[in-house]
Amino acid sequence: MNISLSINGTGYEADVQPRLLLVHFIRDLAGLTGTHIGCETSICGACTVMINGKTAKSCSMLAVQANGAEVTTIEGLAQNGELHPVQQGFWEKHGLQCGYCTPGMIMAACGLLKENPNPTEEEIRHGIEGNLCRCTGYQKIIESVQYAAEKMSA
Repeated sequence: MNISLSINGTGYEADVQPRLLLVHFIRDLAGLTGTHIGCETSICGACTVMINGKTAKSCSMLAVQANGAEVTTIEGLAQNGELHPVQQGFWEKHGLQCGYCTPGMIMAACGLLKENPNPTEEEIRHGIEGNLCRCTGYQKIIESVQYAAEKMSA
């Protein structure tokens, strides 16, 4: 099937197999490897991206379902050499260890802050609950999102 979509503002067109997952389109055809493949069952959230402004797990979505969509990956967050406030928060507050979950966790946090710019700790925990981290214990991730919320509201 012929599809066209925009990823981080760049247009992509390709003839793809109907069964191709969006995560494989992003990584293999677009060459954007920041979106990680974790479980391929939508449990871990490492593949989280934004599609038309809403978070989605790209391992559970077919590329053909994204036909005509605007996809934002972790590579599309920084602007003009400046980290997005959520990325900056993860840097400043040490919200990562091994880094495998980090792109998906950041994208989930961006989606949360887009809908709720001033979340409580409980709301942050609920907002990222679809993303698993095996290293941090989550407290530093929570602090990173709180930092970003403060920066974005200032």
